[in-house]
Amino acid sequence: MEVTVRQAGERDVPRMFELVKELALFERAPEQVTVTLEQMREAGFGADPVWVGWVAEVDGMVQGMAVCYVRYSTWKGRRLYLEDIVVTEAARGQRLGEKLFMACVRHAVQQGHNGMLWQVLDWNTDAIRFYERFGASFSDEWLNGSLERDALLNLAAR
Repeated sequence: MEVTVRQAGERDVPRMFELVKELALFERAPEQVTVTLEQMREAGFGADPVWVGWVAEVDGMVQGMAVCYVRYSTWKGRRLYLEDIVVTEAARGQRLGEKLFMACVRHAVQQGHNGMLWQVLDWNTDAIRFYERFGASFSDEWLNGSLERDALLNLAAR
């Protein structure tokens, strides 16, 4: 089995869009996906891209993805927001999520961001445990996780 994580290209968007729909089913909200394939493509690869992504391939087939964008905090400055990590059910347990997460961490460090944050549904205990392995902290409500700059640097140095 050959696993490759690479920055997403425009050609990957149709498969990434499929993974978004798979995630929405898992999160019990398929009707909430209102973005179109063309909108997703334009937002990532159009004249004014707002997201950057990575894909995880297993034997040449995209089985996972991560999508991030820059968020600005008046208190903390530029931070990378991890919108989604998705690994298709058939490919779970192969550390694809970890590889995608680390691609985001390294990107945040390379771009000079002061931290990285994301949200986790409170019932998604597997995801919560996943992020806790990296030293993430969580709030009491939406479980907003984050890694501060020091943690990003430590992880990136692994």
